[in-house]
Amino acid sequence: MPRKLSSISPDWWDYTTLDADLIAAAARLAPRDLERLSRPGFKVVMYDTLADFYLAEALEYITAWRQSTADNPVGICGPIGPTEQLPLVARIVNALGLDIRSGHFWGMDEWFLDGREMPVTHPLSFERADRELCLDRIDKKLRMSDDNLHFPKADTAAYRQSWDAGIRCAVMQGGQGDVKHWAFNDPPQRTGKYKDSPPTPAEYLKLTTRVVKLHPLTVAQNARTSGGGNIALVPTMAISVGPAETWKAEKVSIWQAGQHDNPFGQRLTAYMISKRMADAAVPMSLLALHPNVQFNYYRGGLGSCAVEMH
Repeated sequence: MPRKLSSISPDWWDYTTLDADLIAAAARLAPRDLERLSRPGFKVVMYDTLADFYLAEALEYITAWRQSTADNPVGICGPIGPTEQLPLVARIVNALGLDIRSGHFWGMDEWFLDGREMPVTHPLSFERADRELCLDRIDKKLRMSDDNLHFPKADTAAYRQSWDAGIRCAVMQGGQGDVKHWAFNDPPQRTGKYKDSPPTPAEYLKLTTRVVKLHPLTVAQNARTSGGGNIALVPTMAISVGPAETWKAEKVSIWQAGQHDNPFGQRLTAYMISKRMADAAVPMSLLALHPNVQFNYYRGGLGSCAVEMH
C-alpha cells in the first residue's frame, strides 16, 4: 500500500508520511520518557538551564581541540543553529590560553545563491557567522590558520577531500530543523524512482557533501529563525555536509534548546533513533545507524504535544 502524501507539500517526503501509530507514540512521550530512550550507541542528556546547555555545547569544541597535536590533528564540525555556544568557545580558549593551532574546524553547510556559495559578505552567510561569533574572537596567537578551516563551497571537492586528509573529527555537532534534518540533509522530493517510497537508508547514507534543493518547511523555518519571517529573503538551495562525511565523525552530538524544532519533532527523532527506525523521510532518524549519537535537550524547551488553542 503506497504511503500517504505529505501534509506539508505533496511533492516531497517528510515526517507527515509516517504511519499514524508511530506519530501518536512519539507525541505521547513525556520528558521523563525521553530520558529513558538511551541505549548503547544512543545517549539522551538533559540540561536544566540554558547556561549549562550552551556551556556543555561549547566544551565539546574545547575537548576536541585539546586532543589535537601537529602529528595527530583533531577537529570538530559545527553548526549554525544553535549559535549561542560560539562566543563561549572563544572566551574559554582565550581564558585558558589554549593553543589550538593544530586543531581543525569544519562548517556544516552554507547557502547556495546565484550559482555559487553565498559570499561571506552576505549577512546570512554561515561562514561569516562562524568567523564573527567564534573564530575571529580567538587570540591570533592561539587560533588555527585558515588552512585548518574547512567551509563547504559550490565546488565541493576540496571540502570532501579534507575529510580524508588524516584529520580526526572527534565530534560533529548539529541542531534539528522542523523537517528533522541535520545540516541541510532534508528529505528528498517525491519524484522519479522515489515517487512511491523514499530512498532506502543505505541509499541516503551514500550521499556526500552536495548542493541540495531545500524542503519548503526548511525555507520557512530559516525565515523564522534568521530573517524575521521574510521567506523571500531565504535561498531555496544550499550546500550540505553529507551522511558520508557524518559517518567519519567519531560522535554525532545534536543540540535542541527548543528554539528550532517543536515539541513533537524533538520527541519523534529521539524515539525513532532509540527504536532503530531509520527512514529517509525523517533524515535525522538515520542516525539510528551511527555507532555514537548523543541528543542534548534543554528541559525547559521540550514543551508539550497536548492540543492547546491560541
